[in-house]
Amino acid sequence: MGRADPEEGQLPAPVKPPDGGWGWIVLFGCFVITGFSYAFPKAVSVYFKELMKDFHVGYSDTAWISSIMLAMLYGTGPVCSIMVNQFGCRPVMLIGGLLASSGMILASFTTNIIELYLTAGVLTGLGMALNFQPSLIMLGTYFDKRRPLANGLAAAGSPVFLSSLSPLGQVLLEKFGWRGGFLIMGGLLLNCCTCGAVMRPLDMGMKWEKAQDKYEAKEMLPIGGKSEEGISTTDGTKKAKKKPKKGKKLLDFSIFSNRGFIIYTISKFILVLGLFVPPILLVNYAKDTGVPDTEAAFLLSIIGFIDIFARPACGMVAGLKWVRPHVAYLFSFAMLFNGLTDVCSARASNYTGLVIFCVFFGISYGMVGALQFEVLMAIVGSQKFSSAIGLVLLIEAFAVLIGPPSAGRLVDALKNYEVIFYLAGSEVVLSALFLAMATYCCLNRGKKEEPSPEKNPSAGGGSDTEEAESDVQEDEEHSSDNHQLPHSTDNAVVVTSEEANHVAEEQSGEGGGCPEGDGEVLARDGCNTDQTVERDSF
Repeated sequence: MGRADPEEGQLPAPVKPPDGGWGWIVLFGCFVITGFSYAFPKAVSVYFKELMKDFHVGYSDTAWISSIMLAMLYGTGPVCSIMVNQFGCRPVMLIGGLLASSGMILASFTTNIIELYLTAGVLTGLGMALNFQPSLIMLGTYFDKRRPLANGLAAAGSPVFLSSLSPLGQVLLEKFGWRGGFLIMGGLLLNCCTCGAVMRPLDMGMKWEKAQDKYEAKEMLPIGGKSEEGISTTDGTKKAKKKPKKGKKLLDFSIFSNRGFIIYTISKFILVLGLFVPPILLVNYAKDTGVPDTEAAFLLSIIGFIDIFARPACGMVAGLKWVRPHVAYLFSFAMLFNGLTDVCSARASNYTGLVIFCVFFGISYGMVGALQFEVLMAIVGSQKFSSAIGLVLLIEAFAVLIGPPSAGRLVDALKNYEVIFYLAGSEVVLSALFLAMATYCCLNRGKKEEPSPEKNPSAGGGSDTEEAESDVQEDEEHSSDNHQLPHSTDNAVVVTSEEANHVAEEQSGEGGGCPEGDGEVLARDGCNTDQTVERDSF
């Protein structure tokens, strides 16, 4: 099973992820990007009161800044996927870092709220989106066996940066005002360019080039004018045909034929409808129960602190050999845990009950955050992950625009937070049950009914590089068979006249002489002078 020549339009085998080395630098860059992407839209809320005073607008008007940032982060997923597939991860991240920084810098010079929407909202949100997706793609490229742990560590950037950027923003607001704070925040976002610069792409053709050089050094013989004669089929009628190069797909919609991807997308849409509702309403809910403002705000700090440790710990558990093949069920358990936490805490009426809720919510929320992209990588593989994450984020954007605003309207209409927590928890529980049952019924049973074991791209816990490794091993075994020129019994081998004479002399001493000639083929049953010579392509 030889691999086609690169000139024939065939892609070489992917390089095995190093699972370390420079990958740790890539992981740190992904940690920083994830922190900025998720924490920055929430951290700018500390400037809202000053913006309301300067621009004479209401709280809902300023809240649109964060909403636009999140909408750009989720809604521009397909655009980011197309740019990554066209230009690569590093250039896209560098452009994204410049856009994110310039958006905040320009926002410091704005004179009305509409200009803030366009600068801090659209430009900065688009820049962070162009950094977020490529960083996850590069993380999946550099890690395979340790990928669950890597995803958990990278996801921990969100709570770490949230607990850091909010106090920093308050200090900058007090010393420099909101304009100075925006300017300095824009400078901090230039670190996204640094993170993009370290996203060094793996050399996808390295293995192929080394194998080809090794093969040519041992097998290419100085046959001169006979070279064209030697490269042909055994019957002398067929000739090698070069295949036209296939254009790279900008957005691969074939992933919708993957049942695992469809199941994941539906469950993720239902999940997002209720996942973000409790932390958004928690502070107001605590205040309505009589908790002081400072203690109510501290509840979010508890969730963030627990979340910091929950994500890496969950990544380590997901990387265990007996857990990783069933990582989809672990993700279902995390969602079920989170939903039940919401339901059980709906009747909490004192500060102690809310603190207990925050502890369990932080654990479950961290598990969900650590596993969501790991499960997607395991379903579609690293080659199609760039298209898959863009489409998933686009679908999630609709859920983000439906879930929290609908919950806020229900609170205004019912004046009752208990119903909202029940509703949000029920949506999360439903997504967990759907993912677990659909995975078991549609995927696992389908694999058991197959007559022959085939590699299913929707399998949850397989390694992305196992197929590539097996192909490389087969190529090496095949080339090693071709190295045995006079002793091979199954493969036809090209030899020159000098080698043919040398082999004939050896065989004549054993009683099995062969006729001499140029370009003969040594076969199993002796020598055949009627066949045309062929050398298998590597």
